[in-house]
Amino acid sequence: MSAITIFSGIFCSADLVVRDLIDSTGFRTITDERVIQKAAETSGLPENKVRRAFSAKTSVFNTFTHEKECSIAGLRLALATELTGGPAVVHGFSSLLVPQTISHVLRVCIIAETPYRIKQAEVVRGLAEKEALKQIRTRDADSAAWTETLFSAKNSWDKSLYDMVLPMNRLNVAKAGALIEENLIKDALRRTDASIQAEKDFFLAATVEMALSRAGHDVSVTAEDGAVVLTINKQVLMLARLEEELKSIAGPIAGVRSVKTRVGKHFHQAHIYRKHSFEMPSRVLLVDDEREFVQTLSERLQLRDMGSAVAYDGESALTLVDEDEPEVMIIDLKMPGIDGMQILKQVKTTRPEIEVIMLTGHGSETDRQRCMQLGAFAYMQKPVDIDELSETLKKAHEKTRKFKS
Repeated sequence: MSAITIFSGIFCSADLVVRDLIDSTGFRTITDERVIQKAAETSGLPENKVRRAFSAKTSVFNTFTHEKECSIAGLRLALATELTGGPAVVHGFSSLLVPQTISHVLRVCIIAETPYRIKQAEVVRGLAEKEALKQIRTRDADSAAWTETLFSAKNSWDKSLYDMVLPMNRLNVAKAGALIEENLIKDALRRTDASIQAEKDFFLAATVEMALSRAGHDVSVTAEDGAVVLTINKQVLMLARLEEELKSIAGPIAGVRSVKTRVGKHFHQAHIYRKHSFEMPSRVLLVDDEREFVQTLSERLQLRDMGSAVAYDGESALTLVDEDEPEVMIIDLKMPGIDGMQILKQVKTTRPEIEVIMLTGHGSETDRQRCMQLGAFAYMQKPVDIDELSETLKKAHEKTRKFKS
């Protein structure tokens, strides 16, 4: 039996089409939420961070944490595992993770023109036109970012990505379901020895990718009948050593017969390969209105394999706390607007697990005592010794890890 993948725009009646297919075919449904749940269990990341892989907005810390790449690896493995359970309808963003090499999968896109979608939003959700348009644009931006990540294609509804593109403003639900079923029984979609092997290759590649991701690596993985190829897409100073390490991780995995490494088409671009170290701070938020100082500090921490992002005022810092979940913050005490003391107080009230290091060139003993009473991890004077700050950061990071465990 074949499988069906359905990628759709919001408010395009795709849920109704899926329900119709399930009723008529008896296939299982594999939803994004199911895949996210399984991926979180596999990757060790919380579900909200795995879900963020489908968002157009990437964390400012991702260069150092590789959370998006790790999330995608977990999603691939979760989906590959789910597909071993027999015929299914895969509906959502995760549907695009099924590789084109698996020929017994019917790939469907369900979309509609904007007036139809606005009308559906009004009927199904009771939304006003302005709110409907806002949700449509946000979801379409997420869809475009997702297809660009996977296929370097900015048009999510590009016909080359699918076997069928169904315009729901011209079809009703029953007709859409009937068209899918008509194509599902065609000879081209029958399971063959080659397509079954391709499904096994997908599972093996996903297993290897997850193992590498858990070790902090970000490489592309393909497999063909046990022969695994690892593609390095970023420059690395000691390529031979990296290749040796990657092979040592991938080689022992069950089902792997051989491992080859190669450099990809992006290898000679400006990006530098970074292996994520789980022991080093990688979600450090620096908050200081002195731009030159804080940018230099960020660069010096990066040279020590510590990942950081920068905010130049208190309001921006608090927004990043809500959106990007830093683990450690280094905050200047004296800033215009929302000052360091106010940020510390708010952060420790709403997000007590975040460790805060206060940094100042003008603070008094009274300020130090007040900061420590509010829950600061440390209080340090400018100009700060970078080695001393690095050690303090490591200790703060270790405390956050213990908090999580």
